[in-house]
Amino acid sequence: MQGTREPGYRKILASGILKDKVEKAQKHLTNCNLCPHNCSINRKERVGFCRAADKVVLSSYGPHMGEEPPLVGRNGSGTIFFGYCNMRCVFCQNCELSFGGEGELISNEELAEIMLELQNFYKCHNINFVTPTHFVPNILEAVLLAADRGLMLPLVYNCGGYEKIETLFLLEDVIDIYMPDFKYHLAERGQKYSGVKNYPEMVKKALKEMDRQVGGLKTDERGIAYRGLIIRHLMMPGGLEDTKQILKFIKDELSPDCMVNLMDQYYPAHRAYKYEEIARRLSDNEYKKALEYAKTLGLNLAG
Repeated sequence: MQGTREPGYRKILASGILKDKVEKAQKHLTNCNLCPHNCSINRKERVGFCRAADKVVLSSYGPHMGEEPPLVGRNGSGTIFFGYCNMRCVFCQNCELSFGGEGELISNEELAEIMLELQNFYKCHNINFVTPTHFVPNILEAVLLAADRGLMLPLVYNCGGYEKIETLFLLEDVIDIYMPDFKYHLAERGQKYSGVKNYPEMVKKALKEMDRQVGGLKTDERGIAYRGLIIRHLMMPGGLEDTKQILKFIKDELSPDCMVNLMDQYYPAHRAYKYEEIARRLSDNEYKKALEYAKTLGLNLAG
């Protein structure tokens, strides 16, 4: 890889900056303020909102062919699914992982080995960290270890959007592709359906910072992404106006070539049946109207 296609962490590896980021991030393991919950706890002794301790919980890993086309290519996106989450979505389709922490405890050295396996054995096009926020200290150390042993793939930060600017600063020049959700434009919906405060405020700040770091989506001659921003929005039943506000923000505030995946696969999983307004599938008409609006804005939609 040459020039702008070289992963950011390769560029800062020799300078010692990556090691410095690891040391700064690890302080959160004894006083955790990685996300907007600001639990300020010692994760070696007890757990906070996300329920994660100081070691990585690995749920699964391997080539994933179901991600966005620029990530999948021919060999798949090298996904690493982590246990636990800093959100409590009542409609979560992976509640065993995000709520229950299903998976096995692994060391940072083992996480580094997995990255290299995804690169060297599976020949994936990237390393895709799924629900990574609470394990940023572990991920950064694992990247340092793997980079020392030849890791060259772009890194994808696949998150729920409820991020803290200071944590994103730690990830600058390390993460190549940000892929956050933008779930709600109304704060009340974030509190009601995901158990988080000020979600729109937090996600907007996070998206602007991610955009500052990596800009719009960039792909190589094969159409494979190596840098940039991909935003996912899972449209919910009855949420057309909320969706329109989200799409308008993306159009007005972010790089024009960032990719937007307007998703229609919502279904009332987990505890969504307790909320009458979202206890149904999204209608074709709702999605059609949202898609038409997105096209009128001229957004770069995932195909």
